[in-house]
This record gives sequence, structure tokens and C-alpha cells, in this order.
Amino acid sequence: MAPTPLEAPDFSAASAFVWHVEPDRLSPVAAVNRVDLPLLVGIDRSRDTLLDNTRRFARGFGANNALLWGSRGMGKSSLVKAVHGAVHADYPILKIVELQREDLPSVARLLALLRAAPYRFLLFCDDLSFSHDDQHYKSLKAVLDGGIEGRPENVVFYATSNRRHLMPRDMIENERSSAINPSEAVEEKVSLSDRFGLWLGFHPCTQDEYLSMIDGYCAAYGVRADPETLRAEAIEWQATRGARSGRVAWQFFVDLAGRHDVAVS
Repeated sequence: MAPTPLEAPDFSAASAFVWHVEPDRLSPVAAVNRVDLPLLVGIDRSRDTLLDNTRRFARGFGANNALLWGSRGMGKSSLVKAVHGAVHADYPILKIVELQREDLPSVARLLALLRAAPYRFLLFCDDLSFSHDDQHYKSLKAVLDGGIEGRPENVVFYATSNRRHLMPRDMIENERSSAINPSEAVEEKVSLSDRFGLWLGFHPCTQDEYLSMIDGYCAAYGVRADPETLRAEAIEWQATRGARSGRVAWQFFVDLAGRHDVAVS
């Protein structure tokens, strides 16, 4: 009557996998959707820190779990994937496994599967955050602390979030104002972010950085345009979007490349 034990996939078949539940399985990803590391502009400090941490982990040395937090569209998830790609090229033993936030309750089963494999795994959760009545954060502690068994030596956890403490500030303030002991009321949830050894902040880019991103894409894909016209169109594009970020820069470039009959993969 018991379900068949989950079998590990052929980890040598791919560098990236996605975790699914019902039924539990790791699906290989044939081609990871990523950009090259040199194309990520304006996040040099975070890039170097995460790259060094990941390289040390791939070599079998100490490395921290990392929380990449901050402004939307500034390359948090792109950096994780780009860093994995750069390190994997030198250390094929490093694999990346994507885990959805709603699947956090199954993380103990996933860790048991990864623990037994002769590879090193970067466990990645994109856009991680919790609402007022969300209990998934308790499952996350199994990844960060590991309980009695401890986090597997061959697994490190990277997460991205728009929130530094993984939850809305108004929820934190509400619990502080309504609880009998304000400090204890939010300590359990807020302290979750303290379990990440690395906090890497991402902030809105300057106009020069925004334009540099576009110039980098143009050079990488061979798109040639008049510099003054390109600058004017790029500034108009970000003005109509009401935002300036790496995502907006990429969206403008995709439009530009299409107008120049250049295919963008």
C-alpha cells in the first residue's frame, strides 16, 4: 500500500532540475534560461560576493545560504542563474535545483534525495515571501538549519525576495502593536531572514547604468544603432514604463532587436 520510493534521476544528464510534487520528481532542464554574467551591470559587489561563495561551495569548502533582496527587475534571479552557469563551467559537479515556494512543505523529501547524490546542489527559490497566515516558513527552516540531521553538506540555499524580512512591513508592525509581548510576536518569522549568512541588497539603477545595460546587450547580439537615437529611445521607453531597471532595459532591447531583424534567444 505504500508508495514506491522515489528514485533519484540521472543527475549527470543535466546541470539544472526543477522539483515537482504529486508525484515527487526532479525534472531535468535541457537549456537554462539565463544571461551571461558580464551582461549584468550595476550589481558588481553582489555579483562578486555570490560568485565567490558559489565557487567555494562547488570546491567543497564552507559557503553560506544567500538571500538576494530588493528592487524588482534588478537581476536577482538572473544573477543566481548566471553565477551557476559560470561556476558549473569550471565545476560540473555543481547542479541547480529550482524549488517553488508553494512546494516548501516537501523540502524534507527533496533534501533526503539530494543528500545521497554524489553532486553539489544549489537549491534555488525565486520570489520567496510569506503572508500573515502562511506556515510555509516553518518548512524553510529545514533547509536553513536542518534540524537534528543538519542541512546536507552538499546543498546550499539561495532565495530571492522583494522583501528583506520575507514578509510585508505592515504585517510586522501590526503584530508588534497587537501582541502581548511585541518582540516575541514577530521574532520567529523575522528571524528567518537572519538564518541566511549572506544578505545581498539590490537597489534601483541609475540612468547611466540603465543605458550601459542596453549597450551591453547591443554589443553581445550585434545590434547597431545610432548612439543618440538609441539613448533618446531608451530614455523614452523607461519614462513610459515609469521604472528603470535591468528588466526594463532588457524589454527595450528585445523591442530594439526586433526592429533591427535580430533574433534574441
